[in-house]
Amino acid sequence: MSEPSISSAQRTFATERAGLDALADAVAGPLAGEFDKAIETVRALKGRVIVTGMGKSGHVANKIAATLASTGTPAFFVHPSEANHGDLGMIARDDAMIAISWSGETQELSGVLGYCARFDIPLIAITSKADSTLGRHADVLLALPKEPEACPHNLAPTTSSIMQLALGDALAIALLEARGFTAENFSVFHPGGSLGAQLARVSDIMHSGNDMPLVESGAQMTQAILAISSKGFGCTGVTDATGALIGIITDGDLARHLADDLLGRTVDDIMTRDPQTVTPNMLAADALGILDKRSISALIVTEGTKPVGIVHFHDLLRLGAA
Repeated sequence: MSEPSISSAQRTFATERAGLDALADAVAGPLAGEFDKAIETVRALKGRVIVTGMGKSGHVANKIAATLASTGTPAFFVHPSEANHGDLGMIARDDAMIAISWSGETQELSGVLGYCARFDIPLIAITSKADSTLGRHADVLLALPKEPEACPHNLAPTTSSIMQLALGDALAIALLEARGFTAENFSVFHPGGSLGAQLARVSDIMHSGNDMPLVESGAQMTQAILAISSKGFGCTGVTDATGALIGIITDGDLARHLADDLLGRTVDDIMTRDPQTVTPNMLAADALGILDKRSISALIVTEGTKPVGIVHFHDLLRLGAA
């Protein structure tokens, strides 16, 4: 461990943390009105949010656009230099622009500013200089606090980038909450990867119909053993005459009762009554939590008292939720 390196890292964290604290104070104070105006501007849009910036601000702008898009606000990034060479045509009259520049004097943004003014496209500016070219052109001005960079020369964009990114996240989340954007909505934009797996529902992965292991109350244990072995889930549900689930028998139960004249007994003698169940609309990740907590490998899915499916730990592994 290098003590100078650790000390340097701690100074960087402290400087950037101070920048975030200053930004939080600004949004709660002098920026409150403009922040609300930015949210209402975007919410009123019929089109999309176009986010732009140059250099490090461009990288931040790209991420902000991606965050907006993934949380229910249609958005994409336009590079200001490419915009000056034809990509301005991607921006429509129903859109709004978020332009990011710490100095507010980024030359490459000039074409974007002129285009927004010409076609009356709302311009939301994120800059540290309210009286800059960008600041003067803005319909909504989100003026960042002028906090020092973590760089000892106060040159490399560090604190400034963190504040730009955090403000973009704040806008995205405020819009998400204002729209009542739910986990179900989120899953539409995130169908793949581990995030998509966590947002999947039990109904997406459960086995139903003839794949379900079920026996009726009063059946001999030979039938239960057949259901457990043929369906491959390590258990079988037990239903009453109305089709309601009243119990479950697992392969662990078979092992525990093997010496107790198992084949001569009925399922009612062996089953565990009122078993743990889940509903079809439960998140797959929550079902996995139940399996882990109870140290079991499968859950019967019910609607009311009726079994409609079964989900196994292996299904969650294949999905990626585990």
